[in-house]
Amino acid sequence: MSTTYVPMISSGTAGPLGVLHLPRLWQKLSLESQGKLAAGYPGMGRGFDAMTCAALGLDEQAVQDYIKKEKPTYPQFEGWVKKNAESLNAQAIEKHNAAVRGYNHEDGKRKAILGTCGVPDDASAAKDAVNLNNLDDWHEFHQAVLR
Repeated sequence: MSTTYVPMISSGTAGPLGVLHLPRLWQKLSLESQGKLAAGYPGMGRGFDAMTCAALGLDEQAVQDYIKKEKPTYPQFEGWVKKNAESLNAQAIEKHNAAVRGYNHEDGKRKAILGTCGVPDDASAAKDAVNLNNLDDWHEFHQAVLR
């Protein structure tokens, strides 16, 4: 069995604070801090990770440092977010969530993910990044663990 892990929490998942992607960010950074994040997955990436930190007014390095040093559970991480976020309110959360739900990968990346996963690129194929990323994660998990 692999000593690294594909993050399996979807960007479309929110915790009690209601912030999409925040549980995935916690999982990726937690795995990275232990040297257990699967290759090809950034701990703090420039996409949804950076979007989430920016939307909440969180310093990316501070988030990484907290998780690496404290090894928090998810509820502990949300508690830290409550104390450290500069813009944690219903309006900021909904604006962020809408941005996550509405984000689409560029066409080349979309086609590559669909092709790798064996999904036809037709009218029924996912267009949004959340579902495309889910397909990609499930494929990577299958390759790393189930094959």
